[in-house]
Amino acid sequence: MNENTSTPPARGRSTRQKRAVWAALHSLDDFVSAQDLHKILDGRGEKVSLATVYRVLQSHQEEGLVDVLRPDDGEAIFRLCEREEHHHHLVCRSCGLTVEFEAPAIEEWATKLAQEQDFTEVRHTLEIFGLCASCAAIARG
Repeated sequence: MNENTSTPPARGRSTRQKRAVWAALHSLDDFVSAQDLHKILDGRGEKVSLATVYRVLQSHQEEGLVDVLRPDDGEAIFRLCEREEHHHHLVCRSCGLTVEFEAPAIEEWATKLAQEQDFTEVRHTLEIFGLCASCAAIARG
């Protein structure tokens, strides 16, 4: 991940809007929806349309700069990747705690499955939803 909070890595044209979205993402520790990110930018006095926020987030996702989750409510949420390499997520359904992990066995399985089915240019994501230890303890009472 790029440690510079004001500008994303040099991919494509750097615009004021891209820099504003990047800086806002850097200021957050948790996942955020595009709409909530737009509200944050608006609160900072940044003039970035909601459509531009969606485009920038989509671009960053395609470049591997942000993680995206699609919880049960269906609205995608985003945050800067903590790892540059391909990874997956464990997500607490209660508090939203997200743990990134690598899974070589899953990578091998996905590659083998794609080859068996004659698929190429395969990409995948894996999110496992459950309860973290703290939330599970609370649920047990």
